Amino acid sequence: MTFKIMLALYLIVAVAMILFILMQRGAGAQAGSGFGSGASGTVFGARGAANFLSISTKWLAVAFFAISIGMGVYVARQARASGEVDLGVMASAAVKTEAPATAKPSTAAETPVATEAPAATTDAATAPSNAAPAPAVEKPAATVPAVEVPKK
Repeated sequence: MTFKIMLALYLIVAVAMILFILMQRGAGAQAGSGFGSGASGTVFGARGAANFLSISTKWLAVAFFAISIGMGVYVARQARASGEVDLGVMASAAVKTEAPATAKPSTAAETPVATEAPAATTDAATAPSNAAPAPAVEKPAATVPAVEVPKK
């Protein structure tokens, strides 16, 4: 709940900061106001808008960075407390590559020997159309027995 409140406040501050920055005049606009144009069209007067908008923008920026740091600390503490790391999009890739939980870890002595040859690549345009597919190589059903190595 705290995070949602901080996020809502964060968005309000960000939008307000954007609006206040867009309402400010650039450095080139002051040259035109010296000749009488533009000063009468301001809402806050000739000098009041610059001070009000500058100070408001400064404090909105301070609040923006303070909320950013606060949300970062809050999320880091929540992740540390739960012990779970959020991988975001990469979480779906990590689930697909994990080994099943029921499989026991294998040792080098129990690892089956690979008898499969690498598949040859052929271009479909150069391969004869009447060629039969290559026979499949079967994997051995049994594992290689463990060999004890004498200690020296």
